Amino acid sequence: MALEDRNEAWREELRKATKNKDRVDIPRVRMNELDPAYRARCKEEVNQGLSKEQALLEAKRCLDCPSPTCMEGCPVGINIPGFVKNIERGEFLEAAKVLKMTSALPAVCGRVCPQEKQCESKCFYKQKLGKEPVAIGYLERFAADYERESGQMSVPQVAPSNGTKVAVVGSGPAGLSFAGDMAKMGYSVTVFEALHEIGGVLKYGIPEFRLPNSIVDVEIKNLEQMGVTFVKDCIVGKTISVDDLKADGFKGVFVASGAGLPRFMDIPGENLIGIMSSNEYLTRVNLMDAASPESDTPILRGKRVAVIGGGNTAMDSVRTALRLGAERAMIVYRRSEEEMPARLEEVKHAKEEGVEFMTLHNPIEYKGTEKGRVKTMLLQKMELGEPDASGRRSPVAIEGAVEEVDVDIVVVSVGVSPNPIVPQSVEGLNVSRKGTIEVGENMQSSIPAIFAGGDIVRGGATVILAMGDGRRAAAAMDEYLRQLM
Repeated sequence: MALEDRNEAWREELRKATKNKDRVDIPRVRMNELDPAYRARCKEEVNQGLSKEQALLEAKRCLDCPSPTCMEGCPVGINIPGFVKNIERGEFLEAAKVLKMTSALPAVCGRVCPQEKQCESKCFYKQKLGKEPVAIGYLERFAADYERESGQMSVPQVAPSNGTKVAVVGSGPAGLSFAGDMAKMGYSVTVFEALHEIGGVLKYGIPEFRLPNSIVDVEIKNLEQMGVTFVKDCIVGKTISVDDLKADGFKGVFVASGAGLPRFMDIPGENLIGIMSSNEYLTRVNLMDAASPESDTPILRGKRVAVIGGGNTAMDSVRTALRLGAERAMIVYRRSEEEMPARLEEVKHAKEEGVEFMTLHNPIEYKGTEKGRVKTMLLQKMELGEPDASGRRSPVAIEGAVEEVDVDIVVVSVGVSPNPIVPQSVEGLNVSRKGTIEVGENMQSSIPAIFAGGDIVRGGATVILAMGDGRRAAAAMDEYLRQLM
């Protein structure tokens, strides 16, 4: 849209807002939550969703913008006004159908996507009125949950089969989004998953108190009803190769194998017992039932648990530690709270549950017992200097300011690297120095039949950005394959 047209659209929306004071003055809804003292010791989902009355009132806040900029902030292109207006009319099942036109995982996105940085950040309320945006994420969750609980789940329309097989490596958000779009276009889609559960990071990386597995399972079942086939316990690059897939008649391959390789800080004592990556910690608890007393591979527990990092995964880890019985659960982060990449909601929930935030601290060494178990951590106190390339102020050590803190468990959550198995197993596939698969704007790799997206390309991304990659790759692969038909 041209700038002049956009400005005129804004002016029209301002006029409409003035006329619709009854809408503008409605306060943004607040999510219903479990009590912090109760939820910090159980696996129940913290956010409890909206009631019908809350959803109807929140949907009424939408101003029917002639140029809905909220959609510009959505990586998967959801028709936001379309589903919100259906909710306002009380047509909740129709709202869910609108969501499913573009999103393979609406109930998931409504829970874990950072709407405050995407669609809601573009909302007219926030951009021009200085008010809280329409709670798009809450409404998305409401519509998806209402449909599921109604027992009237709809299956998106699928085109007649075109007889072409495509393979997906990995069943995380990028792979599932890609699979849904390709199935809609008539392709025969098979998703290969290395683990024994379908869902990728949605299952192993996000705790049930934030995203119940049962919610993910319903979304997966919907894809199965669309014709998507899932194969578990199959490592592409080890169990079978990409060449094997081609030999089996797959004409295109979408690599969405994620970034499951943990990073550490390479500091003294980091190999002591009781120090682990957030990947291991969350995967064992979420996917291997390691918190159960009957588990064959029980997780180490501690009374004093430190989680190193400030992202959503760090918040998930420290809140998991509380639910495993930690008496002192700490976030150790080298910058200030303002620089934390975690969602504001996650920080809020962690604080409410009793997590201690040790910001402007950075671990420099761990010390252990005679038996090799971590006992204390040495923390360097920091101050903020000039902004770095990311725009955040760089942490600078305060000379001589070191603190020693007792710990039983340390969970390192300072980032991940791409899974190297597929990149290393495909000859001629261009890979960056960081191990990510190099792709063009259409998500196509140096090998024309191979596309890639999500963390294996980005090195680390949100669920919704990975889903956006999956949708772009599906559109591009469809165009590529049609030229070969």
